[in-house]
Amino acid sequence: MSFRTRLTSFFVLIVVIPMVTVGFLVFVLIGNSQRAKSDARANGLATAARSLYIEQSSAASHDAQTVARMLASSGTRSLPARVASLAGQLGLARIAVSIGSRSIADVGARTALAPGEATLTIGRGKPLWTVAVSEITAGEYIRDLSGPGVAVIIRQGARTLASTYGSAVALPASRTGTVRIDGIGYRALTQSLPGFGGPVKVTVLSSTAASGQLTGSRILAAGFIVAVLLFAFGFSVLASRALQGQVSRFLQAARRLAGGDFSSPIQIEGHDEFAELGQEFNNMSNQLERRLDELSLERARLREAIRRIGQTFAANLDRPALLELALKTAVDAVQASAGRVSVRSSADEPLAEALREGTLDGLESHILEAERAALNEGGLGESSGEGVAVLAVTLSPVEPGGRTHGLITVVSRERQFTADDREVLRSLAGQASLALENVDLHLQVSRQAVTDELTGLANHGRFQELLGTEVEQVRRYHTPLGLIMLDIDNFKSINDTHGHQQGDVVLKRVARVLADTSREADFPARYGGEEMALILPHTDLEGAYAIAERIRTAIEAAPIPRNDGEGWLHVTASLGVAASTDCTKDELIADADAALYEAKRTGKNRTVIAPARAPNLSRAQ
Repeated sequence: MSFRTRLTSFFVLIVVIPMVTVGFLVFVLIGNSQRAKSDARANGLATAARSLYIEQSSAASHDAQTVARMLASSGTRSLPARVASLAGQLGLARIAVSIGSRSIADVGARTALAPGEATLTIGRGKPLWTVAVSEITAGEYIRDLSGPGVAVIIRQGARTLASTYGSAVALPASRTGTVRIDGIGYRALTQSLPGFGGPVKVTVLSSTAASGQLTGSRILAAGFIVAVLLFAFGFSVLASRALQGQVSRFLQAARRLAGGDFSSPIQIEGHDEFAELGQEFNNMSNQLERRLDELSLERARLREAIRRIGQTFAANLDRPALLELALKTAVDAVQASAGRVSVRSSADEPLAEALREGTLDGLESHILEAERAALNEGGLGESSGEGVAVLAVTLSPVEPGGRTHGLITVVSRERQFTADDREVLRSLAGQASLALENVDLHLQVSRQAVTDELTGLANHGRFQELLGTEVEQVRRYHTPLGLIMLDIDNFKSINDTHGHQQGDVVLKRVARVLADTSREADFPARYGGEEMALILPHTDLEGAYAIAERIRTAIEAAPIPRNDGEGWLHVTASLGVAASTDCTKDELIADADAALYEAKRTGKNRTVIAPARAPNLSRAQ
């Protein structure tokens, strides 16, 4: 017997025959007059219960209008107390006042039923209030309906508001059904009616005890159903055992495949559908094994490529070239069709597109959504729609809490990105981030090596290097070279009187004046302590003197705030100027330093020209 034939037989025996039997049983039971009487009685009781509920709700509506008028005339002060007073005066079971879904007063029994409603306006432009009123509780309602052979249960949600029986009763889930309570059968009919805070379910139960014992037809139907079920069960056991052996082989083979074992194919027996399925299963296993081998080789090649790219990143100090390499590699690695790099110099600045690969027209909204998600949700963000998938990853800092460099965003118009794509892009971004950190570190170290940390000017070593270079140019081309040496007057007194922190502020301000008043081609530097210098390429003694005077007057005119907030400091500086078209570095420094010493000795706050280099110019101010 083929699998299809067995399945058809199983279906006929387990489904079709029981359904025919159930239909026959329903036909027999419909003829039971007692059942019809029970249903009619239950329907009549349910109609009476609904009519009583509607009658109580209508009367409550009139009461709600009365309460609304009373509340409107009395204002809104002490609303709960006023509502409680009205409930007592009018003999109402419950009054609830609300604005929209927000309750502002609710007084009375929680089991109140059949609410009537009215609306109330308090002041022009104010929202409507809803007043809900009930005259009857669930217990009173049950007493009006209960009688011999009749039971009533009222529920709201999972809570029972009132019940003829003290204990919980398991009611049918459908609107109608049959239940047994204390050994007595009842026909139950449930209807949903409006109540406070949601619908109220009223279940009326009518006793079926008058039907007596099972009739002969019921016994016959029950015996017939039992026989059919036993026969179906026996056949199903035999069929399931036959099928279990076939399915078990496939299950074991699937488990071996899940564990990565492709060495044990399914044994093919016979020529039925199971044999064909087993053959296809073995073919699938062989194809899957070959594909996994190919994927393993591809992943190994990809890991090696990324490793080499990482080494390239680490050795490269060209920031634009690094970003371009990272973008192209990312697009190729995840088989994307386009991409871009967005960067910023600090976390407070907006991202700006730095590089683009391929066409991104019309995809701005998806790209921005993915980049926003990457920045806000742990470094990786995605967006998709309109036949496009976007994946963005942050170029995160190596140190925790460091600055975010930017984002790499790739776009695919042909497929969705996989988990492997996300992992590859994360790995690539990590390598690129490390390379960018190396670039920043290199630039920072380079700046620190030639820059004075306090003033931001070139440090002494850089000054000596630059001056030496300019002196070589002077010797080669015989162009003039000027040098200004500057010393802040009475700087020790400032430190002693106002503290070294105030002295640092003075040094910074004087250094800023020196940098701002010098020319673009000049080289300002901190020579040491409170002494600074300015190298003046292609400048003769007269020009150097004019620049020095401009610097001196600018320093004198620049007030410096005191750290204690008690006013300003006014400082002055003494300057020595030297220039030459043929001298050594040490000679030029010595001349400018001698002129500076002369300026300090003759009264400070003045500019003095080196005497040996400019005999025809004034020596001092």
